[in-house]
Amino acid sequence: MGKYLLLVGMNVPDKAKEKEFNDWYNTIHLPDVLEISEFEKATRWENIAPAEKDAKFLALYEIETPDIEATMKKLEATIGEKAKAGRMSNLGALAWRGTFKQIYTL
Repeated sequence: MGKYLLLVGMNVPDKAKEKEFNDWYNTIHLPDVLEISEFEKATRWENIAPAEKDAKFLALYEIETPDIEATMKKLEATIGEKAKAGRMSNLGALAWRGTFKQIYTL
């Protein structure tokens, strides 16, 4: 079983919509993603001093799975289903995304 982190950096182009975006992300999107059994925990962070091209918001997902590729496909399918159900938001803009495998812990 491998341990992974999925990090997602987001921005909200319309600053007046940040509260609405954060409310959606915290109360709808995170619970939707955590329906996937391999996603064990999700936390969100705010960059306290973002440079111009930095992400202002970070979502960090802790994943445990024997097959990260299959799990990421499951995530994409879940997001597609949630989009069809009207549960996605167009308020945020993806700055970057990365999946990291745990290689060491102390």
